[in-house]
Amino acid sequence: MKHRTMIMAAASSVAIALFVACVSGSAARADELYWVVGNRASAKCEIVTSNPVIIGDIWFADGPYRSRADAKLARSTIGACPKPKSDED
Repeated sequence: MKHRTMIMAAASSVAIALFVACVSGSAARADELYWVVGNRASAKCEIVTSNPVIIGDIWFADGPYRSRADAKLARSTIGACPKPKSDED
């Protein structure tokens, strides 16, 4: 009986470790996502790295995108977004 209890405890420890590894990996990937948001205050479409809340000056959001380049491409195809000047990001 003692042997079975030790195996269950070890299996539980491994399961917890795998869960923590998956959660931390997901959080790291979430940091690499990008959204395009329409900002009324600046009259621009901006690229942000956190999931936006549509409230106040933020009137729309599109995404997420896996790279900043993908978000820039998407921004260029959204009709509501003014075309950025060459010196803007």
